[in-house]
Amino acid sequence: MINSEQLYQTMQRGKFIIAGPCVLESLDLALEVADKVADAAAAAGLFVIFKSSFDKANRTSVNSFRGPGIEWGLEWLAEIKEKTKMPILTDIHTEEQAAIAAQVADVLQIPAFLCRQTSLLMAAGKTGRVINIKKGQFVSPYDMQPATNKVIEGGSRLVALTERGTFFGYNNLVVDFRSLAIMREFAPVIFDATHSVQLPGAQGGASGGERRFVPALARAAVAAGVDGVFLETHPNPDKALCDGPNSWPLDKLTNLFQDLKAHWSVEHAC
Repeated sequence: MINSEQLYQTMQRGKFIIAGPCVLESLDLALEVADKVADAAAAAGLFVIFKSSFDKANRTSVNSFRGPGIEWGLEWLAEIKEKTKMPILTDIHTEEQAAIAAQVADVLQIPAFLCRQTSLLMAAGKTGRVINIKKGQFVSPYDMQPATNKVIEGGSRLVALTERGTFFGYNNLVVDFRSLAIMREFAPVIFDATHSVQLPGAQGGASGGERRFVPALARAAVAAGVDGVFLETHPNPDKALCDGPNSWPLDKLTNLFQDLKAHWSVEHAC
């Protein structure tokens, strides 16, 4: 199995995918998605990291599905890792979760709303794992250099940054593609093609989304020189328990991966 340093070097070389369901709904569904993600990446010749969350702590409504929790979630992720041999990415929300999740996850992800939390970033850094920080919808790309430094101060220099859109009024996000070049000056940069088309809180008690724009934005990010693309995918997005409106259909994943590989084959640079 690839170690943290090797994984980070692979990410630095670029042309990789992070993909999976937003949240762990069940072990069977997660395995179904993982198998398809692995097959689609292999067909396109792309390195892939599987992602899913054991807890979605920032849902719009208190009644929204959050996931199985850290104990069951990590057990499921460990089984997926063993069966598919893919590296695993999952979110953490508290300092205490960092060391626990690092026992299974190869990449610890800091959610966008927590990107400025000093103690959380430093606790993540102490694990020595690769740390992916999502850029908050409310901060500039320049603000992500201090966030990166907090992880490094914690003990890990293996830091990546993810662009996932910026608030543009209420219930809407836009992507400033200059941010990819700015953040890439101090870390590998990933473009979150599915959360960037999210419409936060647009459905009242839940977020909406415009998944039809996912391919266009992903291609634009690749053209801009992004290192990796992040995608949430589901076999039936309209029935997904989290972020369905902006998730990409699982049966369309192979074509999208191959499209992105073709665009990556053209030389680009931020």
